[in-house]
Amino acid sequence: MDVGTDLVEIVDAELVVDGAPLATGAPSARPYVDHNTVLRPGEEIPTAAEGPRYTERDLYVSEETARALDESGGDETGPRGSAMRRFRAWCSTEGRVAVPCTTATYTEYGRHLMSQKLKVATIRNYMSLIRTSMPVGKQPDNSLYLQLLKDYRAKNKRASRKKQAFPITLPYLVPMMAAAEANDRPIGWRDAALFAFGYRFLARRIEDADLDIEDLNILDDRIVVWLLKDKTHQEEEQTLTLHDRLDLHLVARMRRWLAHLEDQGITTGPLFRHLLKDGTVATTETRRKTATVRGDYLRGHTVNERVQLWFKNAGLVTDGRPVSAQGLRAGGATDLAEHGATDEELEEAGRWAKGSPIPRRVYVRPAQQKNHDPFAKIPMYGQRTAEPGAKNTL
Repeated sequence: MDVGTDLVEIVDAELVVDGAPLATGAPSARPYVDHNTVLRPGEEIPTAAEGPRYTERDLYVSEETARALDESGGDETGPRGSAMRRFRAWCSTEGRVAVPCTTATYTEYGRHLMSQKLKVATIRNYMSLIRTSMPVGKQPDNSLYLQLLKDYRAKNKRASRKKQAFPITLPYLVPMMAAAEANDRPIGWRDAALFAFGYRFLARRIEDADLDIEDLNILDDRIVVWLLKDKTHQEEEQTLTLHDRLDLHLVARMRRWLAHLEDQGITTGPLFRHLLKDGTVATTETRRKTATVRGDYLRGHTVNERVQLWFKNAGLVTDGRPVSAQGLRAGGATDLAEHGATDEELEEAGRWAKGSPIPRRVYVRPAQQKNHDPFAKIPMYGQRTAEPGAKNTL
């Protein structure tokens, strides 16, 4: 029997002669099926009468569970939180419901981002974060937005061009750390440790800022890092070993920073913290007033600002590419690529997904092409014996 995908009701009935009295009897039970129902051959169609009898006890969660659900659903940290805050603000201005949003609202917001002339990659990232933030089963259809994005990309060629961060390789990193430490102040100790760690860890900026002191095991010649998740490994914890180098002094710099925290009674919690002008760590109460989202943890934007500050103070200049915290990750990957690291070695060091094209396309191939010029095979004109009768017009 074909039940179909909608809830159906089957009524037992018999034909009667016009005017004859109707037969009476108990009403038949309503079938208890939907589009997920699967029956084995010979099984009877289940009915509501045979189903479970729910009470309020089965439908309500406790106050503690409700509070935990509210806190988990209201996470405003990281890129997802930033995207959702922007989306909620726009929905509020437009008089639209943000969560769960309709497909029309989702599509309209996509067009709004395109009107801001944002990069295609940025729009894709924002829209993906917003869509996956919706409740399970209530995500909007993204086909209309993607149709608009395809047209936007075709009409705005520059919007498809990605700006790569300037790679902060060792010749740039070492002077930056020296500049940070020149005045021997705690904020310089923190920043130098942050830069050395970010370069060696090939960290995305928020990964540094999200680490806790307990996530590190510092040995004499290495640092072992426990990482719950990253952009690529959402459900896979990792234990990573960062070997020290004489030009980084990673262990010494990290121990000096941790000793400063310990002097103030801080031995657990966020690894990199906000400092006051006198070098003391800002209290949790102080941070709650000015950093309602990140609290004791540094913001990713703050890491960006510190990188830009010490790059400038060290008297360094770029080739036109922007300076940012991403440059620490790009710098480590570039140094590896320029000294013969394979695609697989880069994947492992930077924790890219297996088979990711980024290591080869962004780092290995440019490193190979840097000093390779096929035109170098052609002798310079004028540096060989001219053919008889030929004139050199230069």
